[in-house]
Amino acid sequence: MVKATETNLAGVLEGKKQYQVPLYQRTYSWGKKQLDQMWDDVVELSQTLREEPGATHFIGSLVLATSPDFSVVGVSKLLVVDGQQRLTTLTLLLAALRDHLIETGDPERAEGIHAQYLVNVYDKGKPAKVLPTQADRPAYLAVVRSAPDAGGSDTVGEAYNHFRSKIAAADDPDDPHDLEEIENAVVRGLAIVVVTAEPGDNAHRIFESLNNTGLQLNQSDLLKNYLFMRLGGRADLVYDSTWLPLEKKLSADSLELLFWLDLVQTDERAKQSDTYVGQQKRLEKLTTPAEIEAEVVRIAKLGDVLATILDPQREPDDEIRRRLTRIKAWGSTTAYPLVMRILDRRAAGTATAEQAASAFTYLESYFVRRIAIGRATAGLNRTLLQAVAAITDAEQVDVALRDFLSRGRKYFATDKQVRDAARTVPFYWQGRAAQKKLILQWLEESYGSKEAIDPKNLTIEHVLPQTLTEAVREIFAAGLPEGADVTYEHERIVHTLGNLTLSGYNSELSNKGFDEKRPMLASSGLRMNQEIAKHEAWGAEQIAARGAVLADKIIALWPGPDESVVVPASEEPSAMRILVASIVAEVPAGRWTSYGEVALVAGSYPQPIAAIITSNPMQGAWRVLQTGGKISPGFRWSDPARTEDPREYLESEGLEFDGDGHAHPDQFIDAQELATLVGLDVNEDSPAWRPSGSRPLLAQRREFFQTVRDLGEAGSTTIASWPSASTKYALDISLGLPGVLIALSLASREPAAVFCTFYIRHDKALFAHLLAHREEIEAVVGDTLEWRDVPENKSSQVILRKEGDWRDDAQAPLLAQWLVSTADKFAEVFPRYL
Repeated sequence: MVKATETNLAGVLEGKKQYQVPLYQRTYSWGKKQLDQMWDDVVELSQTLREEPGATHFIGSLVLATSPDFSVVGVSKLLVVDGQQRLTTLTLLLAALRDHLIETGDPERAEGIHAQYLVNVYDKGKPAKVLPTQADRPAYLAVVRSAPDAGGSDTVGEAYNHFRSKIAAADDPDDPHDLEEIENAVVRGLAIVVVTAEPGDNAHRIFESLNNTGLQLNQSDLLKNYLFMRLGGRADLVYDSTWLPLEKKLSADSLELLFWLDLVQTDERAKQSDTYVGQQKRLEKLTTPAEIEAEVVRIAKLGDVLATILDPQREPDDEIRRRLTRIKAWGSTTAYPLVMRILDRRAAGTATAEQAASAFTYLESYFVRRIAIGRATAGLNRTLLQAVAAITDAEQVDVALRDFLSRGRKYFATDKQVRDAARTVPFYWQGRAAQKKLILQWLEESYGSKEAIDPKNLTIEHVLPQTLTEAVREIFAAGLPEGADVTYEHERIVHTLGNLTLSGYNSELSNKGFDEKRPMLASSGLRMNQEIAKHEAWGAEQIAARGAVLADKIIALWPGPDESVVVPASEEPSAMRILVASIVAEVPAGRWTSYGEVALVAGSYPQPIAAIITSNPMQGAWRVLQTGGKISPGFRWSDPARTEDPREYLESEGLEFDGDGHAHPDQFIDAQELATLVGLDVNEDSPAWRPSGSRPLLAQRREFFQTVRDLGEAGSTTIASWPSASTKYALDISLGLPGVLIALSLASREPAAVFCTFYIRHDKALFAHLLAHREEIEAVVGDTLEWRDVPENKSSQVILRKEGDWRDDAQAPLLAQWLVSTADKFAEVFPRYL
């Protein structure tokens, strides 16, 4: 049961009261932006009060609950469940005003502010009226008590200093009442709704409910709240001794990560978004404060481990520190539960430092070798989470990890697989760009270069260019056997490991021939580039030879699996076939893709992918067409019993074809969307074999909406926030109002057009209200609008259309500008009638 009362700050602070901010609340976090907004509101209100003495400005709610040490005698103590940031800020403003008055010769008024609003001066110890959470308490009390160290560099001190500056600037020597008006605006003019829970109400539940209805505290805040509300009288001691040191090591986001990492060590299926629910379910089994305290201590110890992972410089062992630095750079948080368990075992004395370093080496090797063979992400997250259980009770943690990664289909590449892949796998398209760059960087370090490498300025460079000029093509063809398909051979090797290096001159080298690149490579500070420059020519033979050298380096640097337990390749189904089948199966009915897009997702190139699809039975194989959307002339159903015409079957699924037999581009799925459906990563750059004049529809949408966003952010006067570019056909713009938005959409079919729509969800009455003002609205917009309200639909729309082909480079900028201007008008006009 709660009761709500509207009052002002004086009503909150006057009398014998103390507002305690619980341990589970966030520390004080208001910055300059929020402080300036509060100050501006106060100044504006003080000026309004001159003309309208009864004016007020509502600043929000203050939610309170009874403190565990509440007493009817002496100071009444209440917990601040919500509103602590505003309450702390306003008392800091009053403290700044008090101290300014003392310095400018008005100690009487200063004492009034001190006694009425800041300190219970007539009670033992003179307790402050507001008591922030422990982390903020020393800085806040220093301000309230005018201590010498008041106004430090922490957030509390910065807020106090900021208000001191604002008050000094606002103090007009010729106006004796200006600061008095500021004080009156703060304590009498700011309206607050105070919501007070009755004795016996659970403050934790109130806090949790508030979060679920809009506060959006993160999951670590909620779990902190849950733990400390169950600690009872030991909460303060446990906070000071255990939790506060943990909060100093880890940010709020890192604390949330910590709780998730702890959860997945026992439940590999747990998602990070479900951390609070999963942890609460586990913690409910603990019944006593002592058990809760032991849990807090355990979490804090894990926090020490995570702090070391996030900042490897904390690690004293040189080799472990080196490996942790590399694992952090790799950027896979899914590996953190495994890393934590290894470090935890080292801390417990059940694994030596040497075994821990060896285990980390195997983990790094697993990452590198998977990318080398083109299996960067397949099943990776699940494998890493399952590895935690595999090493938990093993006698030798490093041996157990290697054994686990070697068994089954986990793609821990053997030495032979690494060597084979160096010749055939398009390394450039594997995994994340940063990870491929790291591998090349670590390979460069293995040359023992004395010159320090600054990776920030380096990018991956193709020695043989991705795009062949006529001159380069001629030279490349000269190194091939007579009659060889030059285009095929180029596509086959251009992205392999042997043709890739690191360079700070990527844009300068670009598509130049080797004779022009060679001097720049020779003068490079990187040893691998100097080695390349020793060759007089660069073609298929040199690329294959360098690939073999780099494969041997990978094998030497990163130890492989235990090949005595690895399933022989002859006993495994084709890994590429399985991957391609899983990709093709994700293409839905009524959509189509091409062999090239499947190749991008699979990390291959079109010709072999086409061979795999046409020679193996696969669900959805008929939805993979040639570039341009034509059915392959040689298409055959894998099931001999099927005799349907493939075009008729695709049309029955909803696919549309034009008169020339091309599938409709609106129904095309590009590699990016296909990868999302499968759950894989794909390089965003376009490969050389993708036709330059046939950008997929989704890429065109993203580019157009990016133009819209850029123009909106540069020139919009009404819309505060423009959403990120999307591959969808519509972009939604929030107006910050419930139930309505502005949608910008595109039509690709003839006649092509763009649309600006005021969209109303589930509110027919609002649509009718707007329709009643149709003439006024259309007069301001300057055009006739389409008012669409279909009775059986819950939503309604008001639409303005402009014809034009947004895919045309000449028309796109004008259409984008029209959308921005029209959206601006809609955002200005429609809210007037809401």
